[in-house]
Amino acid sequence: MKLSTLLLSIALAVTSVSAAAYEKSIKRKGIEVQLRSEKPLTAGTNRLELKLYRSSKPLDGAKVALKIFMPAMPGMPYMESRAKAKPLGNGIYEATFNAAMGGTWQVHIFVTTEEGRKYRLKTSFNL
Repeated sequence: MKLSTLLLSIALAVTSVSAAAYEKSIKRKGIEVQLRSEKPLTAGTNRLELKLYRSSKPLDGAKVALKIFMPAMPGMPYMESRAKAKPLGNGIYEATFNAAMGGTWQVHIFVTTEEGRKYRLKTSFNL
């Protein structure tokens, strides 16, 4: 019985390791975007996976762009990074962006569907 408990503990530990380091879900006007990163978001280059859903179904064929920015503050200029997400299929898109430094970054996600309908979703993250 102790061996089975040990094996179960090891199995649970292995599945916990595969969890994403960053996850967030945003919903607005019938569209949902799930953000995910395998590694923690840091200052420098980051890879972000976006899963798009409309009416609970994967949204393919959309044009997806990101604007990641930090507003100007006393003694610090406005900073911005833009990225176009590449479609990977089944409603999944991938984007790479650069966050110049630690702090709170605003994220605007622009989605244009094949029909021409436009969405803008907003969120933020802290580094």
